[in-house]
Amino acid sequence: MNPKQKKLLTRIIVALVLFVIIEVAAQTGVLAAAFGTPGDVYAEFALFLIPYLVAGYDVIAGALRGLVHGHALDEDFLMTVATFGAFALVLFPDTEPHMAEGAAVMLFFQVGELFQSYAVDKSRQSIADMMDIAPEYANVMEEGKLKQVDPFELAPDDEFIVMPGERIPLDGTVLTGESQIDTAALTGESVPRTARPGDEVISGCVNLTAKLVVRATKPFEDSTVSRILELVENAAEKKARTENFITRFARVYTPIVVGVAAVLAIVPPLLFGGQ
Repeated sequence: MNPKQKKLLTRIIVALVLFVIIEVAAQTGVLAAAFGTPGDVYAEFALFLIPYLVAGYDVIAGALRGLVHGHALDEDFLMTVATFGAFALVLFPDTEPHMAEGAAVMLFFQVGELFQSYAVDKSRQSIADMMDIAPEYANVMEEGKLKQVDPFELAPDDEFIVMPGERIPLDGTVLTGESQIDTAALTGESVPRTARPGDEVISGCVNLTAKLVVRATKPFEDSTVSRILELVENAAEKKARTENFITRFARVYTPIVVGVAAVLAIVPPLLFGGQ
């Protein structure tokens, strides 16, 4: 976890402990004994605000920033409105207050945000690790000397040399040499496999034990590692049709729901006197 995630986790734990203590006090009648009726309700209101704000002050701040910048209808705004509504019921004597539910919803929301943030970071780290499989050079023999060239310069049927500890730069066929090949970065297979003359090897794998002479079967732009990197780099730009549809639908659905809720909350009391 990064420092921001650790801070959020600490806030969630503190808020959860406070929430449990307050809920136990409310359910066992401690607050009623200490503050009487209806004083216990207002005590719950004040006490549940503490874990609520500990867990969700940044959500409320985000909702306010959205209002200022004209981007209010996001998850922070909706969560703030919903939880404010739960706490605001205490102002109406004929309704049942839901302070505990409001604080719990904010806690669960922050738990979800923490898991999402952690998953995104893990995905980014996986992508960063994947980018490391790209070979920086290929070894070729020129005039009896080993020379490092850009893998893009090699064409099919060109021969190149892979020394122990180096990544295989292009897909090819082993001509001479026998070595252990680490394919974990591409296939996830933890056990190295043996490459012998005549075997096919793929780019991005690591040669472990001995020198190999390989004949390229594909240009670098068509190699396995190049295609994997292209897929990774373009993944964010190629959303599924369903995801695009849901995104467009939410932009219409969210303001409609908020508008209808506001009308139902305001118009009936004005027209029918709350009946």
